[in-house]
Amino acid sequence: TLFPYTTLFRSIGLTISIGATLLLYKFTYGHPELRIPVIAIAVFLGMWLSRVFVIGVLGFVVGFVVAYSQSIAEQVPSPELIVRGALWLWVALAYSIGLTVVLNRLFLPDSAEAQGHKPRPKSLWKPDAFTNPAHVQFALKVTFSAMFCYLLYTGIDWTGIHTAFITCIFIALESTEATLYKGMLRILGCVIGGAFALFSIIFLIPHMETIASLIVLVAAVSAIAGWVATGSERISYAGFQIAFAFFLSMFQGYAPDTDLDKIRDRVVGILIGLAVTTFVFHYIWPERARIEPRTKL
Repeated sequence: TLFPYTTLFRSIGLTISIGATLLLYKFTYGHPELRIPVIAIAVFLGMWLSRVFVIGVLGFVVGFVVAYSQSIAEQVPSPELIVRGALWLWVALAYSIGLTVVLNRLFLPDSAEAQGHKPRPKSLWKPDAFTNPAHVQFALKVTFSAMFCYLLYTGIDWTGIHTAFITCIFIALESTEATLYKGMLRILGCVIGGAFALFSIIFLIPHMETIASLIVLVAAVSAIAGWVATGSERISYAGFQIAFAFFLSMFQGYAPDTDLDKIRDRVVGILIGLAVTTFVFHYIWPERARIEPRTKL
């Protein structure tokens, strides 16, 4: 079925990307003149492979994880901590992927079968992988947007808005209209999730004394985010953003966090990433949504 194969490809991509980034750290750690080109190349290859590779998610995961892990290298004080962080990242993501597969198999066993089976492709590349210039143009646009944001927040020493870099990569779709629509869903989800976190930090967290109350709070917000995420495709991405923004704002350590700066920085970063992506996708090689002709009945 489609769901296990998708998660398997993501796990493979995660393993490859962690290994690649640890290898690259041998050459790029402490050398920004090498690290910056590596980030740009990783973003370009990941976005290009996401369009020309039949298993596009594999290329995307490898490109993003390598690029993002390189982009935060200057925030880690020692190589030992980088290796530890990268390996624990693999453990955390692999655990969550495996748990998601198990839970879906236990509670939604027919969901994947309902999607049907797709015939196995005869090639790993799409038919126009090396002939359609739009694939390269798309990868270049995303790379330019992401690197502009990276150099911006690094240059002004405001790493808290690093979500600008992530936003440029995650909202990028083939057509300009679809990209902007996904960006708006990202902002909407972030605002809602941030509002939940803000309310919780101000009114609920100060009165919580045990982890049981925190579990109830997290379960309630997760249920709301999951309900949105399983809805229509037009709004489902906002559900993931609600959960992500809430978790990112709430879980910053092993003690209650009352710092509101992280919520502000995340929203500012998303707005910057959306603005940069909008400008680039609108004025540089814009791709319009394809309108398929209706067949006569």
